[in-house]
Amino acid sequence: MITIAKDLYDTPHRLLLLGVLSVLLIWALQAPSLAFVEEHIAYTLLGVIGAIFANATGAGGGVVFIPAFEQLNFSSAQAVATSFGIQCMGMTTGAIVWTRFYQAKSRGSEARHWRPFWQVIGLVAPASVAGLWLIYGFNWAAPGSLNALFGWFSILLGSAILLLSLCLKLDSEAPLSELSGIDKAALVGIGFIGGAITAWLSVGVGEILAIYLMLRRFDAIMAVAAAVVVSALTVLCGVLEHLVFNPELYLPVVMFAGPGAVLGAVLARQLASRLPVQKLKLMFSLWVLLMGIGSVLNL
Repeated sequence: MITIAKDLYDTPHRLLLLGVLSVLLIWALQAPSLAFVEEHIAYTLLGVIGAIFANATGAGGGVVFIPAFEQLNFSSAQAVATSFGIQCMGMTTGAIVWTRFYQAKSRGSEARHWRPFWQVIGLVAPASVAGLWLIYGFNWAAPGSLNALFGWFSILLGSAILLLSLCLKLDSEAPLSELSGIDKAALVGIGFIGGAITAWLSVGVGEILAIYLMLRRFDAIMAVAAAVVVSALTVLCGVLEHLVFNPELYLPVVMFAGPGAVLGAVLARQLASRLPVQKLKLMFSLWVLLMGIGSVLNL
């Protein structure tokens, strides 16, 4: 608890947290009634839960937000846009938290395991943004409904992580510390394809990146950290689409869920760095599988 409080008090986290809380306070003061606040305050908990899953596993918060918005009868465009808005707060906080964690690890006994961190981000993030804006720039529609795409993507994602958790004993092997030429080419491809998927679903690049790095036997915590930073950069570069060009973002939800996502992002790093990696992957894979199956069954 003391460590969590310290993380919240550290300058970058404090500034970001104060910023989103100030926005929330201004919005609440301008709200037409207390009933409006009561109606939307539950989204703060949604933000906390989504950010914990997202920042503890490298997956985007959309794996939690999209199913919730489906139950609220949001349109597909509104669900994706609102998920982007919340992730801009939660994933950015998570990126700051994980980068500070990297700085500590890069000077310790595990420095070798974290050597590929910035190289991975440098290869994947620009390709992800390019893939994202290729979809937006040409206004390419998704190849299916949001429910169907999200459902099948979640089933594939959950199955892959479950395989990692149960069949591959990654934690017992020494992690790799250098990217091969094939890795570099694969990471650029993952970024481009993942960015395109993220444009349609608000999730994609972080999940695929984390799975690839774990399958290749890189350090699992480093993989999560890199995936969070890439996801944050992707949603930050893409949110303009949902604020200006196609403004479908539902601001009341973002204003209440965003601060919760900031808190969840800080809690997530504590969780991910303390739980055994295999248990963390198992817990997340089961959740994602259930969400995917639920979406497919609702078609």
